[in-house]
Amino acid sequence: MRRAVITTTGASALVLALLALKPHHLASLAEAPRPPAASHSAGTAPGSSAGTGTFTGSPVDTEYGTVQVAATLVKGKITDVRVLQAPDQNGRDREIASYALPRLTQEALAAQNAHIDAVSGASYTSQGYMQSLQSALDQAHV
Repeated sequence: MRRAVITTTGASALVLALLALKPHHLASLAEAPRPPAASHSAGTAPGSSAGTGTFTGSPVDTEYGTVQVAATLVKGKITDVRVLQAPDQNGRDREIASYALPRLTQEALAAQNAHIDAVSGASYTSQGYMQSLQSALDQAHV
């Protein structure tokens, strides 16, 4: 009986210790400053409907490289998100981008905003994508 109590207590302490650990990169993401508003859209004609056009988001520097997107909106609805820049310094960066960016784009189109879930294993890229997308959307709503 005593052995079971010690084993259970030890296992519980280990689980609590593991839950208390936070990866250093998640803490730095939460504290990362937001980039300034992006430059104006590349494809919006003067006098066009508000919320219609292609709006280029700010480039966001991440731990592994710059992420930048352009959002196309029609009457305020996101119809497309194009990735203009993504981390690509090595094979691992390209691998992460190849699976994360399409998922982020799919989620952004479904959510119709930049408040989407990060892709597991691509935290920095996800955060940069969301920040750049938000800056593009901010331009559309000016």
